[in-house]
Amino acid sequence: MTARQAIAAVADTYTETTATTAPAGRETPPAASASPDGPLGWRGYDDARARAHARTGEEESVVTALATIGGRESVVLSFEFRYLGGSLGERTGDRLEAAYTLARARGLPVVSLIATGGSRMQEGMRALAQLQRVARQSALNRAAGLPQIAVLRDPTTGGGWATLGAAADVILALPGAQVGFAGSRVRPPDADPYAYSAEGQLASGQIDTVVPPDQLRGTLQQWMHLLCPPPRSRTGTVEPAPVPYALGAPGLPETGWGAVVRARETGRPRAEAYLDAYFDDRKEISGDRCGGADPGIRCGFGRREGRTIAFAAQCGTATRPAGFRTAARLIRLADRLGIPVLTLVDTPGAANDAAAERAGAGAAIAEVFAALATAEVPVTSLLIGEGGSGGALALAAPGRLWATPDSYFSVITPELAAAILKRDATQIHETADQLRIRPQDLLELGVIQGIVPPP
Repeated sequence: MTARQAIAAVADTYTETTATTAPAGRETPPAASASPDGPLGWRGYDDARARAHARTGEEESVVTALATIGGRESVVLSFEFRYLGGSLGERTGDRLEAAYTLARARGLPVVSLIATGGSRMQEGMRALAQLQRVARQSALNRAAGLPQIAVLRDPTTGGGWATLGAAADVILALPGAQVGFAGSRVRPPDADPYAYSAEGQLASGQIDTVVPPDQLRGTLQQWMHLLCPPPRSRTGTVEPAPVPYALGAPGLPETGWGAVVRARETGRPRAEAYLDAYFDDRKEISGDRCGGADPGIRCGFGRREGRTIAFAAQCGTATRPAGFRTAARLIRLADRLGIPVLTLVDTPGAANDAAAERAGAGAAIAEVFAALATAEVPVTSLLIGEGGSGGALALAAPGRLWATPDSYFSVITPELAAAILKRDATQIHETADQLRIRPQDLLELGVIQGIVPPP
């Protein structure tokens, strides 16, 4: 697929943009275009570019355009791999900088359709330095609260992956695409090919999803609707997400242990049931961008009655470090975009095995606490099952926590509390009562704002 075919495959309409922007202090064209054979005088470089132009009809390895995707205007960057392997040179950097600048000027998201082998060797360090330009432009757009979505085509390697790809807010990939910092010719000879594939990067938490080509257009349209809602007043107040209704059995537990038993029932409604009931449609992100993904936590964005609301929902399992980091990523992204957040709390606690400790459980939990503490958008939290210690509290918004009748929240599970206090098993029920973990206890103690009713 050519660069223009890639744009046409996802856009309703598009118009190519041709302006370029030189870096501050450089008013003349880049050396790559002004000097014979580029800034290094690389013999044959001009001829190679001429052949690439004849083969592709393009003047550079990237095409930039103003496009509408699902009715939402955006700036699209699309790489032409047949032009010197989609490599980044100085003129590529000029085009990319101009495109990011245009997106900021118009308040538009950036969608990158990437297919590149990395930096252009024929321009040496002048080419490699373009990564710093791209990284700066991406950071400026991020600071401006503008979404960035990347689509990883085959291949997406080198600096293109480490800037345009990996730095995006949402990362989609086509099946079987090569994805990795190391290109195919520089990897160790015994390297596992799966680690450099879209599927392998999804498993290791580096991308959000793999999308078949025939679903890419619709998927991008959904993400544009979720991340680019009709403009609200950016100086106005963000309305909090409404508190969900309780989906489980009504009636409050009589004892502390009764609350524990109800919260641990296998048939109790879990996160997926609450998300299905709450949202009209939704899309999920995946992975912590640090090498891990936790299926026990669901994070993403959904539409409810015409509004976009971000969500982070524990699924009743012990939350792993990757899950906490993914939740923190979600909260920070929603905060940047001005989107309210809903968290669903349901975990027996943070994972406490050796693997979790090696993966930085404490640091990951601290990251979520910090994300919630500093979020400027409102965060609404609902305890829907087990509230196990700090692993649950990490996702509970301070001062905006509600509970369902079939939930409990405790500083520690009654069993472990009894063990620490050197009580025998017959005293676990008594310990549960003393901990005051029932929803009505939490309300009386001022831990929650209320107990939500059924629909």
